Amino acid sequence: MQIVRIGAGSTEQPTAEIVGGKAANLARMAALGLPVPPAFVLPIELCAAIVAGDKDAHRQIAIGLRDGIAFLESATGRIFGDRRNPLLVSVRSGAARSMPGMLDTVLNVGCSADAVRGLIRATCNPRFAWDCRHRFLESYADVVLGLDPAPFKARLKAMIAMEGVGGEQSLDGEALERLAADHLDLIDGGDDAMPDDPFKQLTAAANAVYRSWTSPRAQTYRRLEGLDDLKGTAVTVQAMVYGNRNLKSGAGVAFSRDPSTGSAEPVIDVLFGAQGEDVVSGARTPDTEHVIRQRLPAVATQLRDTLTLLERDFADVQDVEFTIEDGHLWILQTRAAKRTPIAALRFAIELVREGLITPAQGLQRLEGIPLDKLTQPHFATAHDPVAHGIGASAGIAVGRIAFDSDSAARLAAAGDPIILVRPDTSTADVAGFSVATGIVTAIGGRTAHAALVARQMGKPCVVGCAALGVAPGARAKLADAPIKEGDWLSIDGETGTLYLGRCDVVEESPDAELAEVNSWRTKSPDRSSRAVAP
Repeated sequence: MQIVRIGAGSTEQPTAEIVGGKAANLARMAALGLPVPPAFVLPIELCAAIVAGDKDAHRQIAIGLRDGIAFLESATGRIFGDRRNPLLVSVRSGAARSMPGMLDTVLNVGCSADAVRGLIRATCNPRFAWDCRHRFLESYADVVLGLDPAPFKARLKAMIAMEGVGGEQSLDGEALERLAADHLDLIDGGDDAMPDDPFKQLTAAANAVYRSWTSPRAQTYRRLEGLDDLKGTAVTVQAMVYGNRNLKSGAGVAFSRDPSTGSAEPVIDVLFGAQGEDVVSGARTPDTEHVIRQRLPAVATQLRDTLTLLERDFADVQDVEFTIEDGHLWILQTRAAKRTPIAALRFAIELVREGLITPAQGLQRLEGIPLDKLTQPHFATAHDPVAHGIGASAGIAVGRIAFDSDSAARLAAAGDPIILVRPDTSTADVAGFSVATGIVTAIGGRTAHAALVARQMGKPCVVGCAALGVAPGARAKLADAPIKEGDWLSIDGETGTLYLGRCDVVEESPDAELAEVNSWRTKSPDRSSRAVAP
């Protein structure tokens, strides 16, 4: 087995079938000269063997990790887990086809007790160092050791209350140091001790990412999306860049065009003082591009230029993960954006008009979408909205409220449409997504992994609804109105508007767009394509 190295000046272009789509696109971006943190990849071919416990595969991983870390140390000038100038890494998954949020990631690997001192020495920022440490311990406990995350979250909540601050981002270095100690106590109090050796951490994290291929949510997603022929995931190990380093640092996700409505305007979400998982997990509601432009106008311009470059190079609308470290932009990932059916139609038309794809390619992009049934629904009469959130996936949905996936399946079996109402957007709810007509969450952003899945499934979705409070059990409040399981709710996934009760829906056909697509068939007849009556 040979690892694939990715870094400045890299020209190797491995295929997605060997290293996964994420790493293949990373190599392509490096070849374009974009600011990509150096990385190396353990291939997909090892996945099945690791899951089966093959000893030779484990030996190959150990050799690959040693060689790869030597490459990253040379590329960055830092030493893995060092007490003076430490290198930390992320350990990420990546199948040949995108599975957003369904496989595991571990960040800040190598953040040992020595590395914390090294980060403090290198940056003169104890808060940053202890933030990395507590994040690593919590992630390692969850992904690698399989410990229940609830006690860790409870310790964090208790620390926030004890310090009298508004949230985790307001905890100072001393509080985060105590929180890290609490997390370590939780781990060492269980059956599995926490290794402090960076290579033991790395080896365990790589094996855990491979094993996440068989997780229930990953298997459910592959079944729902017809991806059962995929052979596994690769493991990408990448030098960490830090969105939590200081006030000029943040993490975000950007779409080159709006994947919900099909508008040509980019959609950009960012959280300053955060790492990437904070954004894509949906655990916090992010800010928009406006905040980047206010704080770091040069970075905002560079990000826009990068989106344009990537869209033109890939000839498709892109979903880009980025980190800003101390005012410097890094691009971590790009992939074809998951999109609603109406957005897919508009993207195909605009990309053909712009000459990025041919009409025949536009027709290929629309295969599998029932254009003859595609509509643009809206509510028939004006209603007084009960609340507003962020429109994350366009469309109208009317259904009975369910607060978890099991309840959604039970109510859907009775024959009624379902609105899944959740505190946040978790990809663990993918089974509930599949039976729901629409999705609403109290927190999270348009770029969270679960919002991506909603768009891919064509489900209207509203996120970041601050007026929604979901309590344990089948109870919640929407603004001042109590709501319970089985109540009717109407949502507009484009405007983010919510209405109590059942609103009447009017559906209109996108006649002009369908007529343009039919004109492509006339110019480039394809026996497998069927004309759609406008």
